[in-house]
Amino acid sequence: MPRIYTHLTTQERAVVMSMRDDQCSIRSIAECLGRSPSSISRELRRAPGSGAYHANTAHLQNYVRRMAPRRTPKLHSDGALFQVVRHYLKELWSPQQIANILRTMWPDDSDKMVSHETIYNAIYLHPRGELKRELIACLRHHNQVRKPCSRDIDRRGQIKDMQSIHIRPPEIEDRLIPVHWEGDLIKGEGNRSSVGTLVERTTRFVVLAKMDNAGTRSVVDSFSAVLNRQPAALRKSMTYDQGREMHGHKILIERTGVQIYFADPHSPWQRGSNENTNGLLRQYMPKGSDLSIYSRMSSMPLPSRSTPGQAKHLAGKRRWLSTPSIWRGYNYSPSRPIYPGVAVGS
Repeated sequence: MPRIYTHLTTQERAVVMSMRDDQCSIRSIAECLGRSPSSISRELRRAPGSGAYHANTAHLQNYVRRMAPRRTPKLHSDGALFQVVRHYLKELWSPQQIANILRTMWPDDSDKMVSHETIYNAIYLHPRGELKRELIACLRHHNQVRKPCSRDIDRRGQIKDMQSIHIRPPEIEDRLIPVHWEGDLIKGEGNRSSVGTLVERTTRFVVLAKMDNAGTRSVVDSFSAVLNRQPAALRKSMTYDQGREMHGHKILIERTGVQIYFADPHSPWQRGSNENTNGLLRQYMPKGSDLSIYSRMSSMPLPSRSTPGQAKHLAGKRRWLSTPSIWRGYNYSPSRPIYPGVAVGS
């Protein structure tokens, strides 16, 4: 049965003050009171001024904190913003649409902007009564109970007919032939700009694809263009995460002939080469930056040679990759740049 936390009493605070005056340690005080050492530590840190702890003062401060009014929620039922939201709900607008229109109406006033989750909470956490029934009736599904988005189940739209990484041929895992790729997106400020990254699993060769946005059409068009620039014999498969931008994976397969496999949710280690490369590229494309300012990928401040990590990994492979017999039947010359670097596409 879980332990229920209770605040320190006046008597316990008196014991803390007495033992602290005797130079007792925090752990010994906690053991004497049967409390957690972190609880005693927090209690002592709240002491004002020079840090001397007084039981009566601490107890009075605790009472003041408990009586202090909490911040009024943005969507309290008596507020003007709640009436605006209620009006749009009666017009059969969804919470997502209402959140967007509020952001458009008051772009510079954060106090008048709320997320759709806040609207849902204001509806479902409202006390029982006629108003709550009226608000739920305005929603499209009229559910009396709503599951929070914080649950473990991924409630986003699932990708249809995707091929799992677990049915991927074993030669892809072996990294013996440089024909298999890993892909992902690097997103800019507010997810309004993005860059596609493709990493060849054996050579760590990197190809970047500029995209107008992170939508399915832009992702499919950009990846199709950069993959088709590679020789057909050197683009056999691509492993990707289950991002919603890959809803058009069938179109991408049809355009390029590349078989696409999808990693498990929340499993970045299954695409380690790409995840590591994205981390390195973030040094040149930091989070929060606007990636749309580059008219071409070649104008981006990217490294022109391999990183130390890539060089270490490939130290034992370069001689093997330069052997002509390896490329027999692939219509590819080892004299072409196969060492890791960054190839860019428009």
